[in-house]
Amino acid sequence: MTWFSPGYPVGAFAYSHGLEWAQEAGDLTDAASLQAWLADLIQLGAARNDAILLSACWRAARSAQWTEVARIAELGLAMAASSERRMETVTQGNAFVLASRAAHDCGTLRQLGAIWPGDVPYPVAVAVTAAGHDVALGDLLPAFVLGFVANLVSASVRLGIVGQTDGQRVLAGLMPAISALAAEAETAMLDDLGACAFRSDIASLRHEAQYSRLFRS
Repeated sequence: MTWFSPGYPVGAFAYSHGLEWAQEAGDLTDAASLQAWLADLIQLGAARNDAILLSACWRAARSAQWTEVARIAELGLAMAASSERRMETVTQGNAFVLASRAAHDCGTLRQLGAIWPGDVPYPVAVAVTAAGHDVALGDLLPAFVLGFVANLVSASVRLGIVGQTDGQRVLAGLMPAISALAAEAETAMLDDLGACAFRSDIASLRHEAQYSRLFRS
């Protein structure tokens, strides 16, 4: 839980995952529209793919299949739908590795540095660290998905889409979908990857040129 708390220095607060443009475009105006948007990300978008990447990478790291870990890292970078999405995953992933090497170092993290010299996607950083500390996948996935969604709810509060109380109502309303994704991802394979949250991808692309903005994505 420490890894997904606001105090863990990965810089998650700086990213809105395209929500900032979606608000300006009029897509997100209240709690109902926000909850629907986030539900799509969980069921059809980046949250689902990240959970599957994490699961596959955790299994590979646990069994010391480091060639497969490197392949998943490369795939995680390739799946970024925009330059901002790539920045979002690698800045958080690289920061997670640095923080974890300093505070929660383990053999799998050191091995990751030896076999993958490039940028580390966030799900890969989390998976390798968790594998090295014997964190069960069934415990890791709900916390990971909840952290993803909670950060976007926090961004929505700062954008003024919802207030703090409505933000918590939205988060509570998404708990069944979060649990369902965690259960699905636990046994999912890389062949199960795929997304169709196109409006979210467009929001990410459009945000790159948004004139006035608070967030990096």
